[in-house]
Amino acid sequence: MRIRLLSIPVSNQEEALNFYTKKLGFVKKLDIPVGEGNRWLTVVANEEQDGPELLLEPSPKDFEPARVYQKELYKSGLPYTQFSVESVQGEYDRLVELGVEFSLKPTVMGTAKIAVFDDTCGNYIQIVEML
Repeated sequence: MRIRLLSIPVSNQEEALNFYTKKLGFVKKLDIPVGEGNRWLTVVANEEQDGPELLLEPSPKDFEPARVYQKELYKSGLPYTQFSVESVQGEYDRLVELGVEFSLKPTVMGTAKIAVFDDTCGNYIQIVEML
């Protein structure tokens, strides 16, 4: 058993694609129309293009419970998901330079360093570096 696909709800798929590719550096993998203006839209890590895909899912638009869950997580300041990085400080510096807003600057938490940023699509995302 392997993980091949994870999803994250986004408020606007085109804006999410722009943020996740141009700011975070992911690469678009699939972009398939599925009706009613929605797309099966996935991105992958540039370094691992055959690795797990992240589905940029328009659930808040189409599924009220997902919209409520996403909104409440965001309102509470809780990250929707987490990405591993080699250097939290390096990614923090790079992303701040691109205008990404962080709710938590690089912070050591036991055996990890973390930071949390706003993906502009209704989610906080945590990045983590294992120390």
